[in-house]
Amino acid sequence: MSEDRKLGDSYFQNPDVVHLAADLLGKNLYTLIDGELCSGIIVETEAYRGPEDTGSHAYGGRCTTRNASMYKAGGIIYMYVCYGIHDMLNIVTGEEGSSHAILIRAAQPSHGIDIMRERRQVFNDDRRLCKGPGSLARAFGLNKQHDGESLSATLVWIEDSGWKPQAGEVLSAPRVGLNIGEPFRSIRWRFYLSNNPYVSVKSKDAVPL
Repeated sequence: MSEDRKLGDSYFQNPDVVHLAADLLGKNLYTLIDGELCSGIIVETEAYRGPEDTGSHAYGGRCTTRNASMYKAGGIIYMYVCYGIHDMLNIVTGEEGSSHAILIRAAQPSHGIDIMRERRQVFNDDRRLCKGPGSLARAFGLNKQHDGESLSATLVWIEDSGWKPQAGEVLSAPRVGLNIGEPFRSIRWRFYLSNNPYVSVKSKDAVPL
């Protein structure tokens, strides 16, 4: 853990959630759960832009017990359970009340890989450990009980690695699995690192940023 590299609240409270979703690529995600440190390089994200986005849990200003964390100031995590099975890690961004969030879809494991293998019960292919948001949350030891945790604390945080992708290395594509109308069904708010084997879904119609 490097305090001088940890991303603070001012970073996450940037109002441009789409920019942040792309900017998080290459950053290092960390968790320290039950004394076990795990980390990985973020390689795929999706942006969800508050009440206007029909793909967002906050569409139309919907606020429930389930998604209340989305309405807090950026710099915390929003955890929810998809299909009653998969925990999903989201980063809340923007000012209080804006309800923007970024889904972390995939990461390239870099530390605590043996722990991730045990949590996922995957021992024959490390590319599968954090490929897809449900797999990622399980590998990092995160679940619904961690909803609302601060990224400024010591349970889950993100650090700037200092690495910047070169031109053409970041691709944008439509988000995955949304049964919604246009324009948000096809809007290119999913971002991933090209040629990275840890990305969950690669799109034929992806374009460089």
